[in-house]
Amino acid sequence: MSRQAFYPHLSVDCVLIGFDEEGLKVLLVEKTQFEPGHTGAISKLPGDLIYEEEELDAAARRVLFDMTGMSSPHLEQFHTFGAPSRIKNPEDRAWVEAVSGQKIGRLVTVAYMAMLRISTKLRKLMESHKTRWVPVDDLPELAFDHRDIIDLALERVRSSVKKEPALIYDMLPAKFTALQLRRLNEEIHGKPMDVRNFHKKIASRPYIVPLDEKEEGGSPPAPRAITVLTVKFIIAFIAGADGSGPFWLIFSVFSGLFPPCLRGEGLLV
Repeated sequence: MSRQAFYPHLSVDCVLIGFDEEGLKVLLVEKTQFEPGHTGAISKLPGDLIYEEEELDAAARRVLFDMTGMSSPHLEQFHTFGAPSRIKNPEDRAWVEAVSGQKIGRLVTVAYMAMLRISTKLRKLMESHKTRWVPVDDLPELAFDHRDIIDLALERVRSSVKKEPALIYDMLPAKFTALQLRRLNEEIHGKPMDVRNFHKKIASRPYIVPLDEKEEGGSPPAPRAITVLTVKFIIAFIAGADGSGPFWLIFSVFSGLFPPCLRGEGLLV
């Protein structure tokens, strides 16, 4: 899109929460173009003012690509932050006005988040854009209210994983160890898990499959690798029980493990 004037009262900020061998992390960028003698916080979330004619989702994607080079993560809009005190720090206000060329009064930001795995490829991409992954329990001083935004994003991750546990696998490689899975659960929920009960739980899930492989580079005995089977969608054409005629159902199953309702006769799959 062509360069437009910024809208001075609305911005977007992106919280990228990732996991690697060191733990749970959030992606931070640094302020640019600040004046010599700037004493405010330099670290911040990837974010920017929106353009006058720009959709919010498009603004979030633009910010993410411009500041990190990423274009693929699914961003979820999760909250709006509009406290009048958001930019009470004069250093933060002066910086926004300097980089935007706009006089800033009250500034509302719409926050987006994504959960992802910190792969080697992603880490190299981040380094080329001068961003950094920082442990969530060791954050530096942050500009604006970005600490509050990160805290709420982490709460949303915890509640989302409780409701839909499969979301956690977006933060793991295709092949991972039970130790990695347990550590990620502990990092998200903020408490240790009973090892024996945890192994019983994952052993009971048919979509988590042990592999005849060992983790490379680990000290013996190396943890055994496991994986999550790919979800397949099955469309069934069945007749209504009340004689109302046929209708379609869509089932999601793992690796061909058909649910009992799909094993009867009269189904066209």
